[in-house]
Amino acid sequence: MEFEKIRGIIAGILNVDPEGISTDSTFIEDLGADSLDVFQIVMGIEEEFDIEISPEDAERISTVGEAVELVRGAAN
Repeated sequence: MEFEKIRGIIAGILNVDPEGISTDSTFIEDLGADSLDVFQIVMGIEEEFDIEISPEDAERISTVGEAVELVRGAAN
């Protein structure tokens, strides 16, 4: 469930096909995001899941799977 929501956020911000996004996709290399895009993705994830991601954690997220794990960890 988290993956589908995060994939939707990413697809909307980066204007890419959600089907092309996997947990192994990297934001910058695979999806073509820049630092502002990643910031917007993090903000979208925070809003969608009603969580707060620290700047340190946000800097460490490089793949979609890492974002999913961060959300799952924040929910616990």
